[in-house]
Amino acid sequence: MPTIHHPNGVPQTPPPERKAVPRPPLGRDLFGRVAAWAVRVTGSQGAFLLALGVVLAWAVSGPIFGFSEMWQLVINTGTTIVTFLMVFLIQNAQNRESKALHIKLDELLHSTRLAHDEIIDIEELSEAQLDQLHRRYRRLAERHHALLTERLEREVESDLEEMEERVAEVKGRVDAVESKVDRATG
Repeated sequence: MPTIHHPNGVPQTPPPERKAVPRPPLGRDLFGRVAAWAVRVTGSQGAFLLALGVVLAWAVSGPIFGFSEMWQLVINTGTTIVTFLMVFLIQNAQNRESKALHIKLDELLHSTRLAHDEIIDIEELSEAQLDQLHRRYRRLAERHHALLTERLEREVESDLEEMEERVAEVKGRVDAVESKVDRATG
């Protein structure tokens, strides 16, 4: 594949041809589709209201069952099972969203002229490699922060000089008015 050189001097590869991502056959990603559906449904207002209704019905039934251990065991067992299963569904959804987000960020990095293509897919690097990159970008940020600080200091000094000039101008006008007042009254 040919290499493209950009103004920042970093060689980059051209973007790959745009091809549609094939969808998996119906049965192949059944868990992923079911998990995504379950997370959407359980995160809805209706699911919350249903869960609230179950808890309220359980609480109201307490006196009927004499607040027995079996009554308590029902809600404890039910919530434990639901929580256990939801952990896996939520983790699956987060993994998919995280992967999709990384792909989108990789695409943005690849399409940005001044970005470094070697940053694409860095989540697969070792911890030591990530630390090394982090130090590199921290030094870069420190350098830019220093430049920003210098620029802000120059701007503040320039603004201060401008304000001092304005104060001197106003002071001159005040002195002229006082002089006229003194002559008129004197």
